[in-house]
Amino acid sequence: MTQPSIIRDPGLAARDEIRHAFFTKRGGVSDGLYASLNTGFGSGDAPNNVVENRRRATAAIGAGPEALSTVYQVHGTTVVKVASPWAPAEAPKADGMVSNSPGVALGVLTADCAPVLFADATAGVVGACHAGWKGALNGIVEATVAAMEGLGARRADIQAAIGPCIAQESYEVGDDFEAAFIAHDPSARTYFTAGAAPHKRQFNLPGFVLRATEKAGLANAQWVARDTRAESDLFFSYRRATIQGEADYGRLLSVIALNG
Repeated sequence: MTQPSIIRDPGLAARDEIRHAFFTKRGGVSDGLYASLNTGFGSGDAPNNVVENRRRATAAIGAGPEALSTVYQVHGTTVVKVASPWAPAEAPKADGMVSNSPGVALGVLTADCAPVLFADATAGVVGACHAGWKGALNGIVEATVAAMEGLGARRADIQAAIGPCIAQESYEVGDDFEAAFIAHDPSARTYFTAGAAPHKRQFNLPGFVLRATEKAGLANAQWVARDTRAESDLFFSYRRATIQGEADYGRLLSVIALNG
């Protein structure tokens, strides 16, 4: 059996108190548009395939499938505290999760948006959030950090890692998109460059999310520097699927959990 392919952040990997993984799309049982480690029940994939893919993913970090908790992501700023795992059908609508329970694995699903994993290994608190452009603009990163603080984490001790997501060279938007960001925060202009056409721009999502970690008071954060749209052999991508006229797309899983 092929094992799931994993990307890890060096900073988080250096902490024995936690386990984490940014999974690629390799190492699952799905086929067609979902080949092969599709972990999203919101896709059109067979549910049994998604269940097995999630089982393989959690096993790869030394956890059982019952430990994995994901949320019904809505591109908002709601963060939930996870004291014990829930079943997928019971997932609340939210885009961030925090926990201080070792029996919980927090999971984020993406296909171009930025998955962000957080850990204060000293306090024993972890977090995860789904940061698309809307959530990042409205403060999902900052809200997740604040919720971790509510469980006893210290901002100075929180490490954060941004997983594979769409990179600036792959993320073309309209100038109206840029204008909305600048109206919200004039300094956001830094995260846009000229596009191929006069009314087009290239948006730096991982850079914007990194800035959000800085605004939240974190001194230790980095992006793994992997582009979901460009690396078709490793990652699912909503934008790539749309450009190619595909009917659907798989979802990537990113997970963090406490040891012990």
